[in-house]
Parts: sequence; C-alpha cells; structure tokens
Amino acid sequence: MSPEDGSEPVVHRVAFEVPADRGILRGDIRHLAHDSTEDAQGLANSVIVVCHGFKGFKDWGFFPYVAESLASRTGATVVSFNFSGSGIGPDLETFTDLEGFARNTFSREVSDLQAILDGAGAGQLGDVRLDPPGSVGVLGHSRGAAAAILVGARRPEIRAVATWAGIGSVYRYEDWFAESLGDGDEMEVLNARTGQRLPIYRDVLDDLRANRAELDMQEAAGRLGPALLVVHGAADEAVPVAEAYALAAAARNAELAVIDGAGHTMDASHPFPGTNPRLEEAVRRTATHFRSLLARERT
Repeated sequence: MSPEDGSEPVVHRVAFEVPADRGILRGDIRHLAHDSTEDAQGLANSVIVVCHGFKGFKDWGFFPYVAESLASRTGATVVSFNFSGSGIGPDLETFTDLEGFARNTFSREVSDLQAILDGAGAGQLGDVRLDPPGSVGVLGHSRGAAAAILVGARRPEIRAVATWAGIGSVYRYEDWFAESLGDGDEMEVLNARTGQRLPIYRDVLDDLRANRAELDMQEAAGRLGPALLVVHGAADEAVPVAEAYALAAAARNAELAVIDGAGHTMDASHPFPGTNPRLEEAVRRTATHFRSLLARERT
C-alpha cells in the first residue's frame, strides 16, 4: 500500500551487530518512516526476520530488495542478518571467516535465530533500539528454511513462517557429508560464484547425528499447521520441488505456492540486476501471508 500521493513508502535501514555464542550476527533493521503508512498496513507492531541459506548472506542478490519490499508492503519491521557461521566477514560481501563457515551447524543456526528473536523481543539488537513486537514472522530461503521452521515451532510469538526454495529435511545432506568426510575431519565445497573452496568440518555431521529429534523439520512443520507458506520454483535446480510438496504435506493445511519456471533464487542473481515477474510473485504471496496471519488477534 502506498501513500495517497502514489509514491512508494519510505523505508529506513539501520545496521546492527549482536554477539553470538560463536562469532557475531551482523544485520539490518528496515522499517517504514513514521510519516508513511504503518497504521494503514496494520503490522506496525510486528517483526519479520529473514534467514539466508547455504553460501548465502543478507546482502546477496535479492535479499535487500525482499527485505525492503516486505517492510513497504506490510508495514512490519524487517530484520535480515548473517548467520554467525555464514563465512561472511566484516566487509559484508566476501567469505573471509572460513573458520566460522567450517564449524557452522544446523543447531548453531537455530541458536543464532533464537538470539535475534530474543533481542527483538527485548527491544534491543546490538546498539539499536526497536519496539518489542506483538507478533513475529520468519522467512527462510533454502537451508535457512530449517532454522525458520524449527524455531517457528518452538516460540509462541512466531505466528507465521514462509519458506522459499526450502529444504524439506536437514538429513538430505547426511549421506553427502558422510561420504565427503570419509574418515577425515574436513571437506571442501566450491563457491561457484567466487571460485573459492570453502572448508567444512565434521562438526556438521556430528550435529546431525546427535540431534535428530531437535532437527526434525517434518515434525516441526506439523506443529506450525496453517502458519506455514511454502514457496518453491518449479524449475529449482538445487532443491527439487518434491521437497516443497513433502514439507507442505507435513503441516496442517499449509499453503503451497509453486512458481512456474522459477529456479532456486527466483531467477535473481548477484549482483542484483533488479526484480522480475517470478520474484515479484514470491514477494506478493509472502507479503499476503504475513499480512493475514500477523495481524490476527491471538486466540
């Protein structure tokens, strides 16, 4: 919704840093200007948190555009951040924290998201103050869907979760990690965009095997029920669309939105060349989902 003169709502952005158990959570808070249309949107007392995926980061490709779009279309405060094990360093663009990336685990990402939600709930993210939210939504892309769903099922303030190109289970990786690690303690993955070879330690496999119940996305999705929106590209080359159907089926009356022809990143790339019809459909469906569920009175 735009102001009466037809111009786009003004979205302010402020950066923050939050200490984590291992490393730092660097992020951005986006919110509408006070003279914009928060009241008309109805979500001025809500926060939406955006989680990136494997080898992703908060400033990759479409993420800044998506965060700004959700803020302008819903009126909610939108928080995007880099997981402490993202590998992205203080320059916010390059993989310089290779030790952090190597030791990242699914449980660590769950802990990171919990820390962001704790800060938002207390009205403080690093040095930045914000109004504690009355309701929370979480959006997770690809591997970020795991943290979104697992944490979403645990915290009552989270009323809506959306996944984009989300993995259907963290255990899709187990055989690959086991085979690649073999009897060793380290493997490497290629970052096709930069050509870097990024290390991964055995920590990730140990975490999968030690925390099966806590990392069960299907069980967690069942507890989310209709609060789950699953958005997936029909032409996703990284996470097959079958995983979206399985994830939606695990929930109670989840909404499934399969976008014809869309790939893993909704046809966006990095650097971001601008939006496109498939990305716009994903944003529209997601904004509608959050507007509908976050505005509801708690029952």
